[in-house]
Amino acid sequence: MRKHIHLLLFFASLFILFSCHHKNDDPTPENQKTLFVYMPWSNNLTSYFYTNLNDLEDAIIERGLKDERVIVFFSETSTDASMFEMVYKNGKVTRETINTYKNPPFTTASGITSIINDVKRVAPANVYSMIIGSHGFGWVPVQSTTLRRISDFKYHWENENVPLTRYFGGTSPEFQTDISTLAQGITDAGIKMEYILFDDCYMSTIEVAYDLRYATDHIIASTSEIMAYGMPYAIIGKHLLGTPNYQAICDGFYQFYSTYSYPYGTLGIVDCREVDAIIPIMKEINANYQISSSAISSIQRLDGYTPTIFFDFGDYVDKFCEDTQLLLSFKSQLDKVVPNKTHTGAYYSMNNGVNQINTFSGITVSDPSLNGRASEKVNTAWYIATH
Repeated sequence: MRKHIHLLLFFASLFILFSCHHKNDDPTPENQKTLFVYMPWSNNLTSYFYTNLNDLEDAIIERGLKDERVIVFFSETSTDASMFEMVYKNGKVTRETINTYKNPPFTTASGITSIINDVKRVAPANVYSMIIGSHGFGWVPVQSTTLRRISDFKYHWENENVPLTRYFGGTSPEFQTDISTLAQGITDAGIKMEYILFDDCYMSTIEVAYDLRYATDHIIASTSEIMAYGMPYAIIGKHLLGTPNYQAICDGFYQFYSTYSYPYGTLGIVDCREVDAIIPIMKEINANYQISSSAISSIQRLDGYTPTIFFDFGDYVDKFCEDTQLLLSFKSQLDKVVPNKTHTGAYYSMNNGVNQINTFSGITVSDPSLNGRASEKVNTAWYIATH
């Protein structure tokens, strides 16, 4: 009997040894979270990106890194980019180069997937989050250079001698990326982001949220133009690491922009997991009510375009839904879609300057837009699902 016990103990010890050895060879991520900072070529914003990265390093030094890594993809020029890691050690942050890129294909889904796969390879994690620093124009699709030449439409970034704001993917079509392409690039990499922070103009839109609902749980973005300085990472950076504190992110954003030299800013935290639930409500509203052309001008606008492209979503529905119970259902679900938001008393546009904010739901919609540049709204997944 004692011999049998000894054999059992021997085999048990072998099992433990092999189990431990297998665990060490297991590709299971050692770090809980990887924050991926993605800064594709964006023309005149490069100097601001350097400031953003320095501010993020300050936040890391203040908080430290706890079972997490920060990987940055940064385009130094229109043809050259690098990937590096912000490594925190002994109270300092150093940048360790991982890879360099020549003409990286960041405007294609396959190109975005390959870049994200590089991140997964060097910093595998249980949770991934993403910051995108660039210019931005919401859901509005990229147009060809030829089509752009025959249009009299003037983009906000084309104005000169005014304070600068941002755009997603550069100020010319060859450097711009459609949201549907971004969504495919992320999902094809086999991950779903914890959040995507768009450090870009006009990205808190219901159309964008609907396109990205399978690519990310949350979107952190501005409903309007955001000043070229971008997000105040020195203040909000610590709330982006670890478990995100979305209310603290809003509070830090307001703290910065309410006292900034250009005191204008809007921010919405969108829970993409709640977007599907608002579809049947909007479908019923659209089937029974239609906004009058006279009422469109009374909706809270959140851009500087004429006619308006980006309207406050909550105010839009409030202006034409006459069913009290249906409106209550909409507002209740909208509060779940945008649980956290903040804004200064006004927003700024390079097109028309300062605009007052009288009502704010933290997200925009382009359904009522009469602007020719928004004509493709009928082809968005959001519009098709709700009409």
